[in-house]
Amino acid sequence: MGKFAYDKALSVDFDDRTLAHLQIVIGMKLRRGESFYFSWKDDHAVGDGRTAIWLHPSIPLVYKYYGSRLPRINPEWVRALEMTANTNIGLQVVDEPAGPVGGAGTAPGAAPVTNGAAS
Repeated sequence: MGKFAYDKALSVDFDDRTLAHLQIVIGMKLRRGESFYFSWKDDHAVGDGRTAIWLHPSIPLVYKYYGSRLPRINPEWVRALEMTANTNIGLQVVDEPAGPVGGAGTAPGAAPVTNGAAS
């Protein structure tokens, strides 16, 4: 499990593979100076609702990975996430598209967020 920390106000767990893909998409948008919403479905332990945050280039973000290896990146998943980020609703965690990546099978799709509580 990796951890996404937002402006010292919120800390959320995502599996490392999902977090790596989110980092790429968020980085692309913020590098272009674009602000946008990012939302996800909360885990049952924190109310089973949804959380949405406004991402802006001036807000500090931290991506903490617990695995020592860099996850393999699926360009199709990056594109699917980027497509959601370019809508009025904003970036949403979507399942990884099925199919081969670099000749090998893909890892399972996005795992639910396991902690949506503020830190």
